[in-house]
Amino acid sequence: MSKIISQTLIAALIEAIAARECLKFALDLGMHKVILKGDFVNTIRALTFLKENSSFEMLVLDDVKTLSSSFNYCSFSHVRRGRNSIAHCLSKKNTFIVDFIVWMDDAPPIWVDVLLKDVSTFRCLCFELQPKTMFESSAIPDCFYPNQPILICPKSQTPKHFLYLSNLDDQKFLRFSIKYLYVYKKSVSVESLKSSLSRVLVDYYPLAGRLRISAENEEKLEIDCNGEGAVFAEAFMDFTVDEFLEGSRKPNGSWKKLLYRVDAHSFLGIPPLIIQVTNLRCGGMILCTAINHCLCDGIGTSQFLQAWAHLASKTNADLPVSPVHSRHVLKPGNPPNVTYSHPEFTNTTPQDNTCLDLTQFLQSQPLVPTSLTFTPSHILHLKKLCVPSLKCTSFEALASHTWRCWIKALNPPPSLKIKLLFSVNVRMRLKPELPLGYYGNGFVLGCAETTANELVSANLHHGMKLVQQAKSSLTHDYIRSMMDFLEEHRVKPDLSASLVISQWSKLGLEDLDFGEGKPLHMGPLASEIYCLFLPVTGDSGAARVLVSVPESVVDKFEYYMMDYSYREDNEVDHMLEKGERTV
Repeated sequence: MSKIISQTLIAALIEAIAARECLKFALDLGMHKVILKGDFVNTIRALTFLKENSSFEMLVLDDVKTLSSSFNYCSFSHVRRGRNSIAHCLSKKNTFIVDFIVWMDDAPPIWVDVLLKDVSTFRCLCFELQPKTMFESSAIPDCFYPNQPILICPKSQTPKHFLYLSNLDDQKFLRFSIKYLYVYKKSVSVESLKSSLSRVLVDYYPLAGRLRISAENEEKLEIDCNGEGAVFAEAFMDFTVDEFLEGSRKPNGSWKKLLYRVDAHSFLGIPPLIIQVTNLRCGGMILCTAINHCLCDGIGTSQFLQAWAHLASKTNADLPVSPVHSRHVLKPGNPPNVTYSHPEFTNTTPQDNTCLDLTQFLQSQPLVPTSLTFTPSHILHLKKLCVPSLKCTSFEALASHTWRCWIKALNPPPSLKIKLLFSVNVRMRLKPELPLGYYGNGFVLGCAETTANELVSANLHHGMKLVQQAKSSLTHDYIRSMMDFLEEHRVKPDLSASLVISQWSKLGLEDLDFGEGKPLHMGPLASEIYCLFLPVTGDSGAARVLVSVPESVVDKFEYYMMDYSYREDNEVDHMLEKGERTV
């Protein structure tokens, strides 16, 4: 479809009218799902972050948004001009059109050469890229299960009771399983893994139980410590460790087949602990675990996994740390006493029709995982950028840098109030401290907040100070107030305009040795919009940043992350157009 639009109009208005005509045409054709792509970034940005405005362009874009609601699915995304050459070639050849033309079958002769060139270029590009991206784009083979998964129960009798979960455990946003993926060069005997798991479940018997709704409060969960057992699946895959590692920098959607899927009607029907051991053709092994987050945080899962590995490699040894099961030390006050405001849970952005929900925007976009490794020298360089103060931790420097780059790449409205939410271990912040071996959730979310403009226009020091202030505010009294707040308000964290960072790089997860050596790879089973700081095997001072971002901004985000000169947006766009990268 092509239509003549007056050249006396400004470019932005022409783009807006073109978008409106495209959606009208799609509706006429009876389409239900559409993706509108354009290379005029201001138009796409305006469609994404639409605000009240009386200009003609915004009035037209308002029509576009109204039309978009008529589809089952409609999204807007930006493509670079170099990838939109077909549209520009066609517009130049449309001078013969009087007003409006639609072709449904054969294209007009004057367009054929352009279309054939475009298809030819696309085919050449596909053939050229295929060998280079084989492992990144191809799904891993299917798993073969020689036997049905079994339940591994504690080796000896364990206490039968209902375990109370604290308000830090029983948060609605933690009702999922933490899924780890490990790759080992040499496999471990499956019988050894089963036997040691059965032994460790005597000490960590709640993980062999089942979640249920509390009899005292239907809004809370508890653990039925019934010893029913953990799910254990054994599989084989016609694949090698080297083949897996070649494409392991970013999670692949097909990795999900490496963890046995339990059919359940609800979250409560999924056992708290699920394990799959996949033996590979080369003699290697992939271990995947799913541990319910309501029972353990990152420190707790690491403590459990280390205990399991310890018994697998040293059959007659005692556990290095005895687990502490009781969560009553974190019970709320009676009555609850909320003495602080809690911005990590409350939306401080004015609620009106023009308010942007950044998370909702991200979930509506095609996301791709991006993975960037920061060596100790990279992190030291970031610390040097935190002038006038150099007194900051590696996490503070990397977190503020990631937050700034994420916002800069997404480019939301400058006045938007944004937040950085990050996990903070509070075991030693409480008075008295939580006992050694406490494996329940002992973390809270630190919350740094500012506006998009204030974050990206200042240097790294500004964001770093916000992170430090958020951490220092987490006193004993604040944490107690938070637990009482959660007793009165069963709410989730405010994710409307927030980046969430979880640190896995200082938990010892990469050191898990079942007797045949440490893993060659450790990471999550999948990548989400949450950001993870992952450990780097063999380099305890390094960290790998993993987060999924919209496909339209992934190049810019990676460029900002690895380029410390903080160039202006237009300069970065120019360098990316020329194919210059620092990654």
